[in-house]
Amino acid sequence: MPEFEKVKISETVESRGDKSCRPFHSALWQADADKIRRMAPIEFIGRYMPGWFDYAICDEIHQLAGDTAQGNALGTLASCTDRIVGLTGTLLGGYADDLFNTLFRLEAARMKEHGYEWGTTGRSSFTQDYGVLETITKVEPSDNRCSKSKTTSTVRRKPGASPLLFGEFLMQLCAFVFLEDISGELPPYEEGYLSVPMDPLMMAAYRELEDAIRKALKEHRGNRSVLSTMLNTLLLYPDHPYGLGTLYGTEFDPEAKHNVRFVIAETRDLPEERLYSKERKLVDEIKKELAEGRRCQVFAVYTRKHDVTSRLQRILSNEGIRTAVLKASVDTSKREAWYARQIKEGVQVVISHPKLVETGLDLLDFKTILFYESGYSLHTLRQASRRSWRIGQRRPVRVKFLCYEGTMQTACLRLMGKKLLVALTMEGKFAGEGLQNIDEDDDMLSAMARELVERNGIGESADSVWKALSAEHQKLFPAASHSIDDACSIEAPASLPINQADPSTLIEEAIAGDSVLIFGQRPGSLLGRRPRGRPAVPEQASLFS
Repeated sequence: MPEFEKVKISETVESRGDKSCRPFHSALWQADADKIRRMAPIEFIGRYMPGWFDYAICDEIHQLAGDTAQGNALGTLASCTDRIVGLTGTLLGGYADDLFNTLFRLEAARMKEHGYEWGTTGRSSFTQDYGVLETITKVEPSDNRCSKSKTTSTVRRKPGASPLLFGEFLMQLCAFVFLEDISGELPPYEEGYLSVPMDPLMMAAYRELEDAIRKALKEHRGNRSVLSTMLNTLLLYPDHPYGLGTLYGTEFDPEAKHNVRFVIAETRDLPEERLYSKERKLVDEIKKELAEGRRCQVFAVYTRKHDVTSRLQRILSNEGIRTAVLKASVDTSKREAWYARQIKEGVQVVISHPKLVETGLDLLDFKTILFYESGYSLHTLRQASRRSWRIGQRRPVRVKFLCYEGTMQTACLRLMGKKLLVALTMEGKFAGEGLQNIDEDDDMLSAMARELVERNGIGESADSVWKALSAEHQKLFPAASHSIDDACSIEAPASLPINQADPSTLIEEAIAGDSVLIFGQRPGSLLGRRPRGRPAVPEQASLFS
């Protein structure tokens, strides 16, 4: 009998075309099973431990809403445990389909009952039922001898959500608990919107750049590279008016059969050493806060090639203010210790990207938060703006948003405020106009492009939107609103006070009195439990009887 190792085993790979495949000899490899097999923990739990855990707790569940491995892990945990608790401070990002993946992973059977399928088709149906869509139909005139009229339709997703989304899904799944509900001793919270006029030199350069981009938008209608350049450049240029150089876009050339570059605009370089009006306003606000013994946290979103944080650090240091910059190179697990070290060394102002402190940090020592740049991520803005207003804070918290008047920064803040109104309403805050009159704008990119081309503000001003946000808080907690001491007031235009914590009845007393809904049910209904699955092994211990 020949030795097996010396026998050549062949396999033939067949092709779908007319070409024949020649046989080739290759070892048919398989695992030798003499070592421990590597496996992802969540895959092991899904295969071998269904029913082992009583509860799965997932923090920051809004970060698990994408089509990622972490998002799929959420679905695996939900299928392996009796109960899953998802925690988040920002459930909705302004659009109804932000919840599609999360709901499918937590309540797959229910989503199936409503007729939705996992994937792009199901997401589109979900958006049609619970979101806001805008259909634009273009009809070309039929004045040609040899052709008929042409009709094209474009469907765009817009910020907004239907009240049915709350009633169909969220009411039975969610318990919305606010800081006001769990701590009656929180200090006052204030938000300020500070609009700063441009210097004449910067205004002239900005308008030149704006006109050039507007012309490119009209000539290359619908080109995403022009839209992206428009958004980033017009947000960045007022804060970093030098070093941008020539702006390029790309489009497909049918003759060359590949993408070619074209010039969008030439940017004018302004003096780098000059201090501009928004920077002067930032310095004044920081000095005012430091005079009251309040450290400041400054947020800016442009940190790489055109680094705004380094420029701000240099400006503040020249003013005699001890400043540090938190970089992304500092490991997430070491950022709390990094802050403690800066405070020990006497640092008065810390500058960072808001995403670096989005979760896991309590900045109790920084009573004032200044958004020098807000960005356009609603989740990040909401998380970062509350880093200081936490349990344990003793002094009033002030959050201020700075922007240049009449620029894309103003449009961005206004649209962020509109999306925030959507998110607040989905969290059960139905005081106000409701969900049907949420937004008149497109998505962030399209709305800002349309505003630029039409030279006209869309909808309300940014100031009125942020006043509406303040009004929502006052309607929700009228008993908790009170005037703040003059010594703690913000001496700035358009200061928007948001009321302090609601010293209402404790949650435990409400539950004991059978007067509050928990996950859409009365407390008594939670005493019963559905039958548990069989444990993975007979000897498995149970934490809950």
